[in-house]
Amino acid sequence: MPDFYDFDRANAKLPEVRETLLRLRDQRDEVVAVRDRIVELNAPAVAGAVASAPAGASSAEAARETQQLRLRMQGLVDQMQAAVIELDGCGIELREISTGLIDFPAMVAGRPIWLCWRLGEERVEWWHEISDGFDGRRRIEDLD
Repeated sequence: MPDFYDFDRANAKLPEVRETLLRLRDQRDEVVAVRDRIVELNAPAVAGAVASAPAGASSAEAARETQQLRLRMQGLVDQMQAAVIELDGCGIELREISTGLIDFPAMVAGRPIWLCWRLGEERVEWWHEISDGFDGRRRIEDLD
């Protein structure tokens, strides 16, 4: 049986969730930067040169940096997976890392709904039907 949230419980969880989402967003941004650097280091190798490596850098140096970057990326991905598992363990659905969009499962008048929140919002003040996404969210005042 799923664990349901009400608005008070969801709002009480926000400080912890906000911290997790900010960390996830930063890690995602770093993964993208590391990936881009790996591509930059290795794209010239495909063409037979190491043009984007630092001046005087050898193919061996580029390979070493690539290996270090891949290890860093794996560490970031592992940390991100742990954060997602943490949210999932609380019953919270992560919808989008870049905006910090999440849904809390709730039950209203015997029907399941989502309480919807994203980074930048002060409190959980939105909800939507299980079948709707972000575009279908409505203010709590509209909840019947």
